[in-house]
Amino acid sequence: MPTQLDNSLEAIIAGLTAEGQPFATVPFVRDGITMPAFAAAPPTLAHYFAHFCNQNKDLPFLVDGDIRLTFGETYAAATCVAESLVHDHGIAKGDRVALAARNSANWMIAYMGILMAGGCATLLNGFSSGDELAYGIDLAEASLLLADEGRAARLEGHAHPAKVVLFTHGNAPAEGLAAVWRAPEGTPAAIALLGELGPDDIATILYTSGSTGKSKGAWSDHRGVVHGVMNYVAQSAMAKVHVESQEGPMTAQPCALVAVPLFHVTGEVPLFLQSFAIARKLVLMPKWDAGLAIRLMAEEQVSYFVGVPLMSYEIANHPDRDKYDLSACKSFAAGGAPRPVEHVTRIKEAFPGGFPLLGYGLTETNAVGCGNFNENYLAKPGSTGRPSLPMVDLRILDDQGYELPQGQVGEVCIRSVANFRGYWKNDEATEAAFTETGFFRTGDLGYLDEDGYLFIVDRKKDIIIRGGENISCIEVEDAIYAHDAIGECSVFGLPDERFGEVPAAVYAMKEGHAAITPAQLRTFLLERIAPFKVPLEHQIWLTEEALPRLGTQKIDKRSVKTRYASAAVTA
Repeated sequence: MPTQLDNSLEAIIAGLTAEGQPFATVPFVRDGITMPAFAAAPPTLAHYFAHFCNQNKDLPFLVDGDIRLTFGETYAAATCVAESLVHDHGIAKGDRVALAARNSANWMIAYMGILMAGGCATLLNGFSSGDELAYGIDLAEASLLLADEGRAARLEGHAHPAKVVLFTHGNAPAEGLAAVWRAPEGTPAAIALLGELGPDDIATILYTSGSTGKSKGAWSDHRGVVHGVMNYVAQSAMAKVHVESQEGPMTAQPCALVAVPLFHVTGEVPLFLQSFAIARKLVLMPKWDAGLAIRLMAEEQVSYFVGVPLMSYEIANHPDRDKYDLSACKSFAAGGAPRPVEHVTRIKEAFPGGFPLLGYGLTETNAVGCGNFNENYLAKPGSTGRPSLPMVDLRILDDQGYELPQGQVGEVCIRSVANFRGYWKNDEATEAAFTETGFFRTGDLGYLDEDGYLFIVDRKKDIIIRGGENISCIEVEDAIYAHDAIGECSVFGLPDERFGEVPAAVYAMKEGHAAITPAQLRTFLLERIAPFKVPLEHQIWLTEEALPRLGTQKIDKRSVKTRYASAAVTA
């Protein structure tokens, strides 16, 4: 039966989406299919930035070490980046501008500037190897790359079509973004472009590791990203109304710690982009460190934390936790990977005044999907929650696209205006990703319980989720097969307490070739793919037996995984 909280939240969202209210919806027809869209949604992200940065111009927005910027100062800086992109670098509407750097205030300003110049923000994975970065730039046909020194160094010696422009972190935007910085003279290019940009124009490309090996570039138009953001804003408004009905008005400015990569959709949409509309301050840290996170949370009065599951668990168990006042933090959200049930109870024990939350969304859905909140999450810790209203239409479908009855396991499929438009230069993959009725096939297997809560039970896609990073088994296998002496291999995921899942590999040598050790294979792989994709030495096995095969002669991954998972436990 739906809980009291379920009924309360449903009533609140019904009020917020009623005609004349802030989140009222209107029918929108895409590809012949009618779905709800927000009546008052800004047409593009550029309009969204202009509106909310002006509305919140004097409030603190970005905290990055010694750099502190208001919404107004952030927008002014992004205007200078857009000015240079248009006048100095020749960026025109629709041009792909790649971004490869670690998190920083300057990363965020660069992202805004790209979109305000009419470009497509092409977000490269900051953990990628030089080969992988070059592949992403080449796939998107990016004409310009904004990169920090570390990523630019990785690219040296790798062919790609982009002009590389360096920027730095930890300094004022005018200094850090000096090579893409021009104070406007007359009407700023960003303001002029507001009259040219529309909801159907391309906004972003994010890279997603699927079952087919090489990353695919998932591209979204402005309408899709804006609606993904606005659906999160509607959910936040719903939560605010609920909390205020119980605890009175919330007067403190919301504040979130940025501990997840901004090039991932969780960092980009619900964390970064949503913050403009809810006037939320963002506190950055150069890389994940639980001790630093706790100190920043206390100093800056962080009210909301989101990370991969291991992050909030590490905060809850950190020996210094009791030395700091973290009472301002009411929400400990997780996304990007399943959260072990024991983590849920541990977080609630460590922070009795807060609640663990769980979100479910994908790159292709602009992070929109399901959410499990507060006491309902404690009651159903194995569930990713209910579909997020008002945008999400979620169904469990069979392979033919027919809806399955409640409780039956099938593919989780999501339809909304927030969905991406396709895989860049890959019509075949795009067509396969959608049903005839416009539902995106997530590749996850799950079921809905009697209360409409989604439970994910398995994946159709051959991927490993390590600490929120998707790893394609096929991509790692391809890297292993690049070694001339290896005859066959299988890559699979093993459960891990810290990361949720980690890659493991079994390999056999070609006949007549001398054996290479797991350590040698690991060294070989580290030269070709990002380190997080490479199994640790003790999770690589050399076998002299042929790997088990299915009737199709494909390697039987389930049998391999079962055999070596037990070896990993006993090792």
